[in-house]
Amino acid sequence: MNHAVLTVLWMAADDFLADGVPRDTGPDFGKASPFGLLVIVLLMLGTFALVWSMNRQLKKLPESFDPEHPDADQAADEGTVGSASPGDLPGDDEPGSPPR
Repeated sequence: MNHAVLTVLWMAADDFLADGVPRDTGPDFGKASPFGLLVIVLLMLGTFALVWSMNRQLKKLPESFDPEHPDADQAADEGTVGSASPGDLPGDDEPGSPPR
């Protein structure tokens, strides 16, 4: 199978090169346009702006996200969430009342 594929590729390359006309060798071949430079400069400016903005946002974050009073969170961590009776929850005026 590989031999057949290589043979076909070799024949196609041979036909391509057999034209005798060199391809892509004009006076402007290989030169970049000013538009390419503009695109690269714009991409660099956009990247700089994004990094600068992200650094400003990161400076606004607190040093730690630990709560000042972890007592309420500690009770939830110990599995006491499901043991509350219906009247103990905030907003429950009476047991069996419809949710607001």
